[in-house]
Amino acid sequence: MGQSAGSIFLLDDDELVLRALKRLLGASGYGVQAFLSAEAMLASSDLDAADCFILDLGLPGIDGLAAQQALTSGGGRRSIIFLTGRGDIPASVKAMKAGALDFLTKPVDAQALLAAVEVALSRTRAEQEQECRRASVRRRLESLTPREAQVLDLVVAGRLNKQIAADLGTVEKTVKVHRGRMMTKMGVRTVADLVRLVALADAALAALDPGPTTTTRGDAVRMLDE
Repeated sequence: MGQSAGSIFLLDDDELVLRALKRLLGASGYGVQAFLSAEAMLASSDLDAADCFILDLGLPGIDGLAAQQALTSGGGRRSIIFLTGRGDIPASVKAMKAGALDFLTKPVDAQALLAAVEVALSRTRAEQEQECRRASVRRRLESLTPREAQVLDLVVAGRLNKQIAADLGTVEKTVKVHRGRMMTKMGVRTVADLVRLVALADAALAALDPGPTTTTRGDAVRMLDE
């Protein structure tokens, strides 16, 4: 059985191959939905719930590469494994450059396929955990008042309480109150932990625009929800 359960979408226009692979994956503990065409797979209402896609390369109509493009067109990453009976090297290179995790030739070795699936599921789990962390940071940042957000930025910049008070035109005692509330809302006890947490938002901001910009961390917060 696989190391952990996962939902797999399996696509192959050969019904015998599709049946055999579905049986193999099902016996290994995975939930499998099998499709004879890319059109049927892409129309599935469960598409976003899939943890891994195993796609045949050579298909009538929408082929494997076109299906990969459709799956990734929204900007999200997908864990995709390709199968082919042709050993098409140029196509495999194109698929890997587009983010495919593996490219296996038919008849596929059962252990090689199961190993590739576990790698794919491990990446999916890691991305889901990262997304959960980002969503948590977004909620915490959104809970801050405008003044607490200003204090956060200055604390992260290394400013002392008395320096922050001078920057904001207030007194140090007031800054301490805002700082305490901000740290509580962010769920951290040290500045080092705060910096690491805020770095997630800044990473999203950098992905939005890596060059010089007047964009604020608020844009990063919105990015975290995408």
